Amino acid sequence: MPDASGRSFYLNGSAWEYPTFEHAETFVNRLVKQGLIATDPCVEAALRGQPKPLSQRTEQRHFLRVTGMTQTTINQIARARHATNLLKRGVPILQVAYDAGYYDQAHLTRSLKYFIGQTPAEITRGEEQLSFLYNTDGT
Repeated sequence: MPDASGRSFYLNGSAWEYPTFEHAETFVNRLVKQGLIATDPCVEAALRGQPKPLSQRTEQRHFLRVTGMTQTTINQIARARHATNLLKRGVPILQVAYDAGYYDQAHLTRSLKYFIGQTPAEITRGEEQLSFLYNTDGT
């Protein structure tokens, strides 16, 4: 196995160089070519809210194979992101819990701590910066 340096990592049995901003597209194309990432029209349609006529079990298998997560987990992440966006806009915590479909404030707090890494109060106060990759504009 080739040596991985400080500028590379192991993936699928070989060393890969960390992508730079300028080479990100080449990196993604290499991942696709190696079969390490994939798209699935059934999953894309379900995420857009236009599911294909598949059985529930078939749809579950598609989600797990393509994303590595269940559709339920993906929906929970989306709900946590929505709640975070509401909190960042100054919506009161109890209203966020209701608007985002949580059972109560404790349910909201557990979910945000698990998926976002911060409690609703921490998000509201803005004590810690959310990940640079976290999209806070709601899209």
